[in-house]
Amino acid sequence: MIERLLRSPLALAGAFVLCALLGAGIFAGIQALVPGIGARGASERAIHDWVLAHPEVLLESVERYNQKQSANAEKAQADAAAAAEKLLPAERPKLEASYAGAWAGNPNGDVTLVAFMDYACGYCRASLPAIEELLKRDPNVKIVYREYPVLGPDSLVAARWALAAAEQDKFRAFHDALFAMDGPSAANVEAAAGKAGLDMAKARQVIGSKAVEGEIIANHKFGQKLAMTGTPSWVVGGKLLYGMRDYAGLAAAVAEARKK
Repeated sequence: MIERLLRSPLALAGAFVLCALLGAGIFAGIQALVPGIGARGASERAIHDWVLAHPEVLLESVERYNQKQSANAEKAQADAAAAAEKLLPAERPKLEASYAGAWAGNPNGDVTLVAFMDYACGYCRASLPAIEELLKRDPNVKIVYREYPVLGPDSLVAARWALAAAEQDKFRAFHDALFAMDGPSAANVEAAAGKAGLDMAKARQVIGSKAVEGEIIANHKFGQKLAMTGTPSWVVGGKLLYGMRDYAGLAAAVAEARKK
């Protein structure tokens, strides 16, 4: 049995990695996988010596394990997205209807890109130049911004202020000002509101309103239905996209939606 195991490097490596993951000893794990291997002693020494002589096998096994896990995660997300896209025809009218002034571009554009964002999200911030370029190059696209605070209490407060800004038709000014800062701290939110020229008294009344609360709850429900596990997430026509996108990626999605 030992000789057969030693002639199978991947089997040995798999046993070793499994044991490491479970916090058990090498030999104990191999005993569990290969009944009758024998007691500790010469057998354990033989395995020990072989592993030391062939450490690359362990690295290969770990790499393959990680690749498999990554592939499984990607497939799971793709399956979830495919299932979620079946819900889009019924959800699109609500998704593409902006909250007050939380939109940009052509109000009558033939393609609407819906962006779910969080002000604490670095990938959202990194996607802003792509959105700006799309707006400059494509005069027939509309961007709808949906507040999707998922990264903590500061994100939630910032989302409320953004919706208050939308009610004053100053959403983009607030949105851009806050994303230009180093996160949605209370001080930064107030500074962004001031820079956007908000009526602060009115904004403070609005941030706790039922309308703002309802919008944020609705956006989280959209996120759950559409398998959004983070930000940014996008809806372009009948297509879902997850993660940061550059201009080429957004433009390609808009072009595909326009063809359909």
